[in-house]
Amino acid sequence: MTISLRPATLDDAEAVVLLHLQCHEEAYGRHLPPEFFEERRKSLPGRVESFRKAMELGNVPTLAYDGGGLVGVAESGPAQEDDAPVSLELRWIYTLERVHGTGAGQALSDAVIGTQAAYLWVLEDNPRAQAFYVRNGFVPDGARKLMNEQWHFLPNIRMVRAAVNA
Repeated sequence: MTISLRPATLDDAEAVVLLHLQCHEEAYGRHLPPEFFEERRKSLPGRVESFRKAMELGNVPTLAYDGGGLVGVAESGPAQEDDAPVSLELRWIYTLERVHGTGAGQALSDAVIGTQAAYLWVLEDNPRAQAFYVRNGFVPDGARKLMNEQWHFLPNIRMVRAAVNA
């Protein structure tokens, strides 16, 4: 399977938001009630518009494609927290279940953080994602926070890695 990458454009906004929703359903469906995802679907137009505005401000994710279309998305940027352990945050990385294990996630990670020191937040009960991050040199640093009420206060942990020698 060949994975190709490119920066998102404003024209990709709806497809990216739909992919993001599908990835959330696949990854978090066992943690959140069906009503959560129904509300996410109802709010799609507003979320697409918010995504476009974020892109106009310079938050441009990288997209992954295979022969079947859009399969993943990732974005990094300057740390947004005062107590960030390093200056680069992996803000989001999602791939569809159908491409897990194909290298799509690795290609996205390599594209958006490369070998730089970075940190991220991951659902505490997401062993597959955590295993991926561990393979990429990340380790939990002991920080933990709860998501907001809309996300049913699911706990996240922070993982950090030092720069990787290439």
